[in-house]
Amino acid sequence: MNCIVIDDEEMARAIIGQMIEKNPQLTLSESFSNAMQAIKFLNQQDVDLIFLDIHMPDFTGFDFIQTIKNPPKVVLVTSDKNFAIEAFEYECIVDYLVKPITEDRFLKAVQKASAASAAPTAVTKVPTEDNANEFYINIDRRLIKIEFAAVNVVEAKGDYIHIKTEGKNYVVHSTLKKIEDKLPKDLFLKVHRSFIINTKKIIDIEDNSVLIGKDVIPVSRANRPELMNRLNLL
Repeated sequence: MNCIVIDDEEMARAIIGQMIEKNPQLTLSESFSNAMQAIKFLNQQDVDLIFLDIHMPDFTGFDFIQTIKNPPKVVLVTSDKNFAIEAFEYECIVDYLVKPITEDRFLKAVQKASAASAAPTAVTKVPTEDNANEFYINIDRRLIKIEFAAVNVVEAKGDYIHIKTEGKNYVVHSTLKKIEDKLPKDLFLKVHRSFIINTKKIIDIEDNSVLIGKDVIPVSRANRPELMNRLNLL
């Protein structure tokens, strides 16, 4: 996996760089002392993994993730334990390392990133005009057709995805990110690290949650602005 390091501390960049060099799975493409430099690099180069510090001058790690389009897998590296819950609201974040980092803990993070990148998908979208309104899921070697309009909520639970429709619920082995990529963007929105919703099925919104059918779905702080932008408010 090609990777980059973003950290304003020179010593931290050097330590992570040494760990990367020792790992045969990783190739260090570049190191950056600030997020803006990294954004320019990513506009020209593709990487598989980013080791990212949270606390940086003027531009935090979370700001960075929200700025780049289709971010690769991210391992957060920080001396602050207090952002672990917020960190995993972001689908791209696969692990959270607290400084000082041990080699064993670093290796576990790399293994998580590798597994996340290689995770298979059980959802197939056929991009033809006849099938523009539907997709198929693979359950027990059978391909089951589901119309996009029938889906209420997609929920991640561990290594499985629960697809809740108007008439039936389905469970497939996949990741939320891979399913998100196959859903039409004008109809579906990720509102939480574990939930994608059909915005046409929203009954009401209260505080940091939405009601769809009988399900109350949490809306994360990071995804709430986009949800509000989608609504036709009077």
